[in-house]
Amino acid sequence: MAEAESLLGYTFTDRELLRTALTHPSYAAEHGAEDTYDRLEFLGDAVLGFIVADYFYTQCPDEPEGELTRRKHHVVSGDSLAGAAVSLGLPEFVLLGAGAHAAGDRKRASVLENTVEALIGAIYLDGGLEAARTFVERVLGDRLTSGEVPDVDVKSALQQWSQGLRGVLPAYRIVEAIGPVHARTFTAEVSVDGSVLGSGSGPSKQAAEKAAATIALDVIRGRREAPADY
Repeated sequence: MAEAESLLGYTFTDRELLRTALTHPSYAAEHGAEDTYDRLEFLGDAVLGFIVADYFYTQCPDEPEGELTRRKHHVVSGDSLAGAAVSLGLPEFVLLGAGAHAAGDRKRASVLENTVEALIGAIYLDGGLEAARTFVERVLGDRLTSGEVPDVDVKSALQQWSQGLRGVLPAYRIVEAIGPVHARTFTAEVSVDGSVLGSGSGPSKQAAEKAAATIALDVIRGRREAPADY
């Protein structure tokens, strides 16, 4: 636990929170442990989302919601969190059951993502929001401060999800275009099976559709509240 704290740059008052954050369900099942990282991961996901949203809202006062959401998604993505876990050297500290260890779950991106989120939740409970913010800015600082955000093909990702689960294609609609011809701002909505899942704005129709798709993916992944009719 002391080595893990050294990697994290945070010393716990209640080390049981740290142990729980590192406990995979497979370990709990094999060793009769009562707690796993699942609940802490749920909390940490929300805390992480707030910290990152607050950061970009403050640091990027002139950017529209769609761009803020795209930046946030880049920071809180599974690949980002798994990469942070590897950079910290966390994989060897995750408590896994024998079967999960043999299956290579120690290197599985989803396990590492969950672990980082659980650790954020644990630090939040142990030291409060500012302690969690300090940790997030330390381990994800490069992505937070990067001026360039990779142009992720969010429309393709949404289409794959929509076809795989619902058997339908997303439908995009431009609902507003404001400003002079040389500096238009477009707003798009995206619907899946008749339900509007996202709305976003951008300087072109394509950019607006991507912003809407990014927000829709946030809804699907539980990072944003779903519409009432979804």
